[in-house]
Amino acid sequence: MKIVRSARALQALSARWRGRGETIGFVPTLGALHEGHRSLVRRARRENKRVVVSVFVNPTQFGPREDLARYPRPFRRDLALCRAAGVDAVFAPSAAGFYPPGFQTWVTVEELSQPLCGPFRPGHFRGVATVVLKLLNAAQPHRAYFGEKDFQQLRVVERLVRDLDVPVRVVPCPTVREQDGLALSSRNRYLTPAERRAAPHLRLALRTAAQVLRSRRNAPAAERAARAALARGGLRRIQYVSVVEPRTLRPWEGRGPARIAAAIYVGRTRLIDNRRA
Repeated sequence: MKIVRSARALQALSARWRGRGETIGFVPTLGALHEGHRSLVRRARRENKRVVVSVFVNPTQFGPREDLARYPRPFRRDLALCRAAGVDAVFAPSAAGFYPPGFQTWVTVEELSQPLCGPFRPGHFRGVATVVLKLLNAAQPHRAYFGEKDFQQLRVVERLVRDLDVPVRVVPCPTVREQDGLALSSRNRYLTPAERRAAPHLRLALRTAAQVLRSRRNAPAAERAARAALARGGLRRIQYVSVVEPRTLRPWEGRGPARIAAAIYVGRTRLIDNRRA
């Protein structure tokens, strides 16, 4: 397994593989890998000759009061997981190398960045869109794998690829969960034991909202039901609970498929989740 530190070196490696007719699957990550990431790697491994994983804590998607400084960075453990999963190359650039002095070009996906997490994390999706485009340019993959837990991010990336004619297929992958339903996240390790016991109420609240939506076809009623279920579980610091149209992320208007998404704080830890209605 190769560890690659520069975009040019990764481009050269990908060009050699492509020159031999080998397909490349790419899994972008912030590191602190868990079973959810492993599931993405496994799928990439099944569908491609070569697999590249990026391990890069991207500073441009963190706000000034967010957890950039304390975000977990167990790099050796991440490498061991990648090696065991059959990854061919790990791309691990430095922030200074990836965003050199004078960097001034940004990518913005306008409408899809505005709802849900957008008002609470200004600039976040600009950082996501920019880093994803740079990573795709470096890895030159045929397929890129993203988990559905970060549903808004997935939609932003799909729009980016479509609008800018990036020659890659974005592959959505199901959310991986603990046995009690909590979506796997690198930030789960921040939770105290008591907070960890409370956290699965987020998934239960979304399930309650989905039941209400199916029976009543009323988005405000479903959102109220989710908020009440969160409160019963002791989770009262809610950023949003929203029923949206899955493609545009606009408020759902009572017809067609729906997605229920939420962001809450459990203690100091921000958790997100979503589900089909």
